[in-house]
Amino acid sequence: MANSRCKDVPGPDEESFLYFAYGSNLLTERIHLRNPSAAFFCVARLQDFKLDFGNSQGKTSQTWHGGIATIFQSPGDEVWGVVWKMNKSNLNSLDEQEGVKSGTYVVIEVKVSTQEGREITCRSYLMTNYESAPPSPQYKKIICMGAKENGLPLEYQEKLEAIEPNDYTGKVSEEIEDIIKKGETRTL
Repeated sequence: MANSRCKDVPGPDEESFLYFAYGSNLLTERIHLRNPSAAFFCVARLQDFKLDFGNSQGKTSQTWHGGIATIFQSPGDEVWGVVWKMNKSNLNSLDEQEGVKSGTYVVIEVKVSTQEGREITCRSYLMTNYESAPPSPQYKKIICMGAKENGLPLEYQEKLEAIEPNDYTGKVSEEIEDIIKKGETRTL
């Protein structure tokens, strides 16, 4: 498990940026599929936002077969996630993964608080025009694995575990199936 405290790594420079992940990109192996420069920076909290799952424009994700993570403003709530320091060369691949061109997500700038109380500004993503829908069991599993791997607060991990998934029992992509299998063998 990673140390959830902020690393003594310098913040972003001309070559890098900070990205706040709260969904499947919580898991190191998942974010590295398309964004190899991602380096764990710290665990952080986004205040006055809430995690939700949904389908952009009402269309079920062909990758995940259920709702995918998004956030929305909600006073008094909080979303925990991982801040990744990434090379700017991965901006396009991250935007592509998040479906920015197709209009699934828009890029937003958020201020998150580290566990030490430091406030940092990060890039993140918000789904637009979506209908709430439960995640597939596989998608939920990836998020929970990432939360555990990176030491998100136990109370928040329990909230994630309590999310009711849909009843999808089919396959997700081979890449994701492999990640899930590796995660299951590590916990045995």
